[in-house]
Amino acid sequence: MTLRPFEAAIFDMDGTVLDTESVFRGIVFDVCADLGFEMTDAVHHSMVGSSHERTNQLLVEAYGVAFPYSVFDDMCRRTMRERLTLGVPVKPGAREILLELRSRKIPTAIATSSRRPHAQLHLEVAGLIEMFDTIVTRDDVVNPKPHPEPYLMAAGRLGVEPGVCLAFEDSHSGVHAAHGAGMQTIMVPDLVHPSEEIRALGIAIVESLEHVHRAAFPTR
Repeated sequence: MTLRPFEAAIFDMDGTVLDTESVFRGIVFDVCADLGFEMTDAVHHSMVGSSHERTNQLLVEAYGVAFPYSVFDDMCRRTMRERLTLGVPVKPGAREILLELRSRKIPTAIATSSRRPHAQLHLEVAGLIEMFDTIVTRDDVVNPKPHPEPYLMAAGRLGVEPGVCLAFEDSHSGVHAAHGAGMQTIMVPDLVHPSEEIRALGIAIVESLEHVHRAAFPTR
């Protein structure tokens, strides 16, 4: 993998920096079962990287208008907070590449579909919140991913043109958002693998952030 020079790095959060998607997957399956619905891998995969509104839409499409989304959402969030209060797992290579970027004075940002309280709590518990110059959440934008607005806002806050930003994503909707913003985009798959449509965008696809670290900073 050969990277073009970049002046800022913007990261998705869940599944990219934080190893939380697998935890949330288990919660989603359990909560759906408690509510009398059967979650499937196909429905869950469609939810990965989606905003609150899009997840609501997907679940209503899958299970009908009787699906109690507000109850589901509250149960999932409450259970997630309980499970991650004592520790939030970090993806391999995330802490190292963030430290490298900070040492080189390259500004960094988070662009997430999660709401601000969720994002701040999990980054604080993981010990990473100080690594980012700005955090763009669902609460900050009108149009969530796959719209490019979260990435464009992050670049604007950093004072850097989108075309010289390096973006990191694990979901299809996130890749579309970053690529649509005109950024050099790297997909680091977590629970969802790249489709042919995603591959056709010409983005880089790597196994982990450790691989990106070696490619971006080969001399250190």
